[in-house]
Amino acid sequence: MMKARSEQGDDQRLQGAPHREIRLAPRLAKVIVTVVFCGFALVDIIRFVGSTPRAQGVWIIVGGVLIVVLLLMQLLHFGRASSRRDPRRRLTMLFLQAALVYLPFHWLGPGWLAMPSFVASNALLVLTPGPAWTIFSVVIVGDVALQAIYDASALSLAYVATSTVITALVVYGLTRMSELVTEVYHSRIALAQMAVEQERVRFARDLHDLLGYSLSTIALKTELAHRLGKENWERTNEELLDVLRISRQALADVREVSSGYRRMSLEDELRAAESILAAAEIEPTVTADSLDFSALSERAGTVLATVLREGITNLLRHSDARHCTISLGHEGASDDGVVRLSLRNDGVRAEPLEEAGASGRAGTGILNLTTRVEALGGRLVAGVGRDGWFHLDAEVRTRPPGPAGAAPDR
Repeated sequence: MMKARSEQGDDQRLQGAPHREIRLAPRLAKVIVTVVFCGFALVDIIRFVGSTPRAQGVWIIVGGVLIVVLLLMQLLHFGRASSRRDPRRRLTMLFLQAALVYLPFHWLGPGWLAMPSFVASNALLVLTPGPAWTIFSVVIVGDVALQAIYDASALSLAYVATSTVITALVVYGLTRMSELVTEVYHSRIALAQMAVEQERVRFARDLHDLLGYSLSTIALKTELAHRLGKENWERTNEELLDVLRISRQALADVREVSSGYRRMSLEDELRAAESILAAAEIEPTVTADSLDFSALSERAGTVLATVLREGITNLLRHSDARHCTISLGHEGASDDGVVRLSLRNDGVRAEPLEEAGASGRAGTGILNLTTRVEALGGRLVAGVGRDGWFHLDAEVRTRPPGPAGAAPDR
């Protein structure tokens, strides 16, 4: 139920008002580009009709049709990154556009001088930088040379050169802007989905670590109470009270997991580990005299408590242990040292950690612990030692770097 609520909340966040605003950005960028390019086309038609002596009758229709065709090529091909991925197609379209721009000059006259700017901008879009800027420069020089045929005054030549450069750069910049806005949109959606997935993984990891330990303890104590039965009512009552306490604690842990951050006390977990090992008839040896629990940061204490809890869970599930040693030590300054947790147990089975999957990899619990410890800049080592005992060693900084309020299991 909690997972369903979490997924529903994630979906609502992705589909909320901020997401709608983000989704609007690519559409708005495309609308802006389309409107600007249509405006360019309209200005070119007006300039063509007003400055070309032959722009009468059929030539007006021919020029208008060509401008519309060039506009459609710009919007439907050169304005789409997906259409420019095929090298042969993009070169063919660039050559076709150049033909439509330069061949009609003899008939359409000086009013057609604005068209080469599209060839210059599209060269920047479809070619590598070297050839692109070469063609860009050639187009500008060619436009100025064509203008010199009709009007060789310095003012008119400067105007044509400047307007061609500006138009080409504006067309190129608006096209790239639209593409970048779309890329940013897809990247933000991917990041949002990744954040949701990471939260689901965190939630599943916490449930595994918390409920695995609690349920194993409940099962062990219930079995012990069943064996004691009527022979020792007082001891049976104590075990059943422990089952009740652990059940309540498991419920509280699940509630903390659903709230997104859970705090654990290493000192409390150490006492609980001694109790459960004794109940399982495993002789515990605990050494923690050199550690000042109050010097531990909340993040470091929670992670080490999680390591200890998972280690005891694996011991109960996957070993026939009769002896277990737990040692906690501190090295360095009291406020900036390294805390080491070491857990050893005998009775190792063929698969001491967790049932390995078909791939033979370590179980989820050890992988989860490694992730938590490494997130604080520490390290964790687990395996069977030369003495035949299972070893679980973890070390973290007393006060690991990071935000003070950061959750250790995120």
